[in-house]
Amino acid sequence: MDILSIIIGFAVGAAIVFGYFQIGAKQRLQRIEAQSEKKIQAAKKRIADIKHEVDEAETKLKEKELEAKNKALDIIEEAKKEEREMRQKIEKKEANLHTKEEALEKKNQELDKTKDDYIRMMETVKVQEEKLDAVYKEQEEALTKITKLSKEDAKKMLLENVEREYKDDLVAKYKSMEEAIKEDADKQAKEVIVRAIQRLSAEVTSESTQTVVELPSDEIKGRIIGREGRNINAFEHLTGVDVIVDETPNAVLISGFDLVRRFVAKRSLQKLVEDGRIQPASIEKVVEQTKKEVSEMMKEYGERAVYEMGVTGLHPDLIKIVGRLRFRTSFGQNVLKHSLEVGHIAEMIASQVGADPKVAKLGGFLHDIGKAVDHEIEGSHALIGRDICKKFNVDEAVTHCVEAHHDEVPMNSIEAMIVQAADAISASRPGARRETVATYIKRLQDLEAVGTSFDGVDKVFAIQAGREIRVFVKPDVIDDMKAVQLSHDIARKIEKELSYPGTVKVNVIREARFADVAR
Repeated sequence: MDILSIIIGFAVGAAIVFGYFQIGAKQRLQRIEAQSEKKIQAAKKRIADIKHEVDEAETKLKEKELEAKNKALDIIEEAKKEEREMRQKIEKKEANLHTKEEALEKKNQELDKTKDDYIRMMETVKVQEEKLDAVYKEQEEALTKITKLSKEDAKKMLLENVEREYKDDLVAKYKSMEEAIKEDADKQAKEVIVRAIQRLSAEVTSESTQTVVELPSDEIKGRIIGREGRNINAFEHLTGVDVIVDETPNAVLISGFDLVRRFVAKRSLQKLVEDGRIQPASIEKVVEQTKKEVSEMMKEYGERAVYEMGVTGLHPDLIKIVGRLRFRTSFGQNVLKHSLEVGHIAEMIASQVGADPKVAKLGGFLHDIGKAVDHEIEGSHALIGRDICKKFNVDEAVTHCVEAHHDEVPMNSIEAMIVQAADAISASRPGARRETVATYIKRLQDLEAVGTSFDGVDKVFAIQAGREIRVFVKPDVIDDMKAVQLSHDIARKIEKELSYPGTVKVNVIREARFADVAR
């Protein structure tokens, strides 16, 4: 009985639990169905929104397609309009060209007619010349029979009589003609030179023999000198310059005639001061490094100058030699800047007188190339420059301009003369060059000595800063003809024996004074 009760109890409990779980499952199913319904509704709404967006996108796309079609039609219409205008212009130009061709054909016909007339006229003139030559020959034969003198003897006698009778008039006429020719030549030359100079504006910086190196304080001077002067001695030995340590505040001077050495010394000293380690080992290392940097700088200077000059095709090693001119001076004038200036002036003058501007420009640019190595190779810088140009296969016409610009080789081209003139213009213009007082005085003394070396000279004065000398001659020894010759002889001797920038004008003055006393 108890077991049956237990079994029935278990059955009833199981039925209750089963019913409870069945009710929970139905509730969960209902919740799941409600959530699914919500998701389905949301998905349907999202689909409707997407469909709406698609419709809007299709509408915008159709609008843009319509707008693009309109723009395309406008572009096509504009292109057609331009085509019509271009066609009208071409037709108009063709009509003008046809008119010009007709006019040219007419002129050619007239020219042919004129040419035929000219040929007939020249034939007539030739016949007349033959008749005139025959008459002259008959007269000459008759005159020879009468005077019993040949043509050459009669001409010589006539000239001697005329010279004897009209010597003073001939001298005056000669001087007048010479002055007129010089005046006309000077006028034309000045016009050409002025036009060339007006087109050029070049700056020339005069270099000194000293360079100042700024220091952060005077305490650095002691470290530069070093114990017992070993630092400064090592520095001067490696750089080849003199370092002057004086009472100038926060600065030392680097002295030397070679710009490359001074530049290397300045850069090296600046690096040493900045680094702070100043001792013989570091000095040697820094100086060697700076020398390599300066070598690269020379190449850059050369490339920059070649680009500025507008020349192409030069050998890279020749360009590097050109860059060395940046560290070379002549009478205080930087040679690289002087070379650029001479190249530009020569090109401008050549274009004015009808010479070859390219040859003149390159010849002027390279005319002082020998100065880059003249301290290493024996000989004049003009001939050294010639050898350099030949080594790097520079054009022969340009090489001739280089070798002849100081008259060491006879000139055989107008371009060489132009380069020489451009060199003189650049060197002699005010502010281009400067000299020391001793050099200046010595040049004036040499000019006066050349003038007094000739017989018949009374006094000589060098004036205009050595650009002119006035030679007073003894009138009883030197006549007018000899005075003219004396001016030429003095000028040639100055060219041959002296070195000077620019030109020197020689004025020979012959003054005769006559006096008497009335009693």
